[in-house]
Amino acid sequence: MSDASENSNMRRVLIALALTGTFMVVEVIGGILSGSLALLADAGHMLTDTMALALAAVAFHVSKRPADARLSFGYQRFQILAAFVNGLSLLVVVGWILFEAVRRFLSPTEVQGEMMLVVAAAGLVVNIIAFVVLHGGDRDNLNIRGAAIHVAGDLLGSVAAIVAAIVIIYTGWMPIDPVLSVAVAFLILKSAWMLVKHSAHVLLEGSPEWFDIDKMQENLVGGIPEICGVHHVHVWGLTPQDLMLTMHVNLVAEPQNPTEIVRRIKQFLRENYSIGHSTIEIETDDCSDH
Repeated sequence: MSDASENSNMRRVLIALALTGTFMVVEVIGGILSGSLALLADAGHMLTDTMALALAAVAFHVSKRPADARLSFGYQRFQILAAFVNGLSLLVVVGWILFEAVRRFLSPTEVQGEMMLVVAAAGLVVNIIAFVVLHGGDRDNLNIRGAAIHVAGDLLGSVAAIVAAIVIIYTGWMPIDPVLSVAVAFLILKSAWMLVKHSAHVLLEGSPEWFDIDKMQENLVGGIPEICGVHHVHVWGLTPQDLMLTMHVNLVAEPQNPTEIVRRIKQFLRENYSIGHSTIEIETDDCSDH
């Protein structure tokens, strides 16, 4: 990924961080004064968002550090670690909302609908701005995706709080507050689980889901006449955008210029699979690992 794209992503995260962190304080006060679980749940979510966005900003900064003797591949994987932590924090928030909702069902709490409506409406505006800012970033970047999911959860929480406030003002039915909080929690749960799943897959050095190793081997053998077989293929990524590959390549005969064949293989991988870092072992006999 280019430095310009990384800098743009970082600026977007910092803007969202400033918006979210500032309004979180307002929502906590409004939630306490109004007695609304929907507002307090959203405020709790915004607290984790503030920490998550701060972690995302740190991740972008750390990932730009050059490789060194201790981390020879560099620090880009820190972004994925941040996304994984953000996903886990979302799951914790969902658990807290569900727990508090059950408690409210068993012991209903009086809610001031008018104050709840004002605070929720202001929160909706702030969250829409933050979401638009993040949505304009790199959608394939798990760090940006995690930050956007956090803010989207806040946005849904604000909508739920507005609906709950209107129902309370006109009907006085207090259970709507925890009911809508549970609905938002389940919406957040799906996105949070997908974020944890995808970031864990990268951390475990899994192959990209779209990458078909068998098809790649077939195309490579058919595209470069000197190659008669490919094996020991390993594909993973420092991030979803920075893929890496190692493999053994069997040649039909002893090559006069093996380096030239390696160059053609690397070019094939770059042009067809966007793999910028590959290590190719050339073999003209039995596999050396056997």
